Amino acid sequence: MPSITVRNVPDEVLRALRLSAAMHGRSVEAEIRFILETAVQPDGRVKLGSLLTEVGREAQGVDLHIERDTTPGEPMSFE
Repeated sequence: MPSITVRNVPDEVLRALRLSAAMHGRSVEAEIRFILETAVQPDGRVKLGSLLTEVGREAQGVDLHIERDTTPGEPMSFE
């Protein structure tokens, strides 16, 4: 996983990060990762699982259950 270095962080910012990390039970490094992740991932993005759940709710009355075929497959032949 790549890493980054941030230079010249003001003392008051580092103190605030340490305090925030302690309040959330994380290390300073984990707190910074959390802040960066939440900053770059918009709240309004649609997640696939949520979208599929919503489609299922809108389908009311439609049976989306598909029986699984449990018959064994034929072995492959490489000849």
